[in-house]
Amino acid sequence: MSRTDGSAALLAATALHKSFGSNEVLRGIDLTLHRGEVVVLIGPSGSGKTTVLRSLNGLETPDSGVIAVDGGPEIDFAAKVAQKQRFALRDSSAMVFQHHNLFPHLTVLENVIEGPWRVQRRPKDEVVAEALVLLERVGLADKADARPHQLSGGQQQRVGIVRALALKPDLLLFDEPTSALDPELVGEVLLVIKELADEGWSMVVVTHELSFAREAADHVLFMDGGVVVEEGAPEQIFEAPREERTQRFLKRILRPLDGA
Repeated sequence: MSRTDGSAALLAATALHKSFGSNEVLRGIDLTLHRGEVVVLIGPSGSGKTTVLRSLNGLETPDSGVIAVDGGPEIDFAAKVAQKQRFALRDSSAMVFQHHNLFPHLTVLENVIEGPWRVQRRPKDEVVAEALVLLERVGLADKADARPHQLSGGQQQRVGIVRALALKPDLLLFDEPTSALDPELVGEVLLVIKELADEGWSMVVVTHELSFAREAADHVLFMDGGVVVEEGAPEQIFEAPREERTQRFLKRILRPLDGA
């Protein structure tokens, strides 16, 4: 059941195209996200999922297509896009990366406050207090003074999530947040993300964890070859996929899990 309140889209991307040299990675991607909704992108490696995510927050510049955020002006990438327009995308979202991307020379607390304090220029006392509350929430209050190398992979990824939350974004973007973790650490990170979804955070999540997608998503997009092959509610995608390509992908991925 969708968590959206039926209001205008928080994010609308239309006809996104992106090539790297002769490799056409995105071939006309459409994606719409309403406030409080969780959209999950699934599909084989190399299907363009991460490039979509990076395009949504300005880390990649599409060759063409349009993105609009929260009813604001459309950013048309077929025209020359000003740097301030890319920054507008980045300011509205925060990304949790696959490989944590924490600053190794900073403590956990310093990693969390770096963006709110130095980039958003919010008062340091305020952001420190908020950061400590967030670290407490994910069970890492006692690690505030630790360095990233002193943490497990799951702990580092939870710090990455806290760092994103500290920016108070409208939209959270997760790029395969568990794929670099040992299997026993995956659950602790997915639990935090599921709790955020239940609290009504707006999210776009790229993941290979199909059980999480089935449980947490409001809307699922199956991508392959730079296009959206099929999209729908999780129960439709996972229980009654219409497209033969979707069926083959799910049969290959889900059968080992169901037989475990």
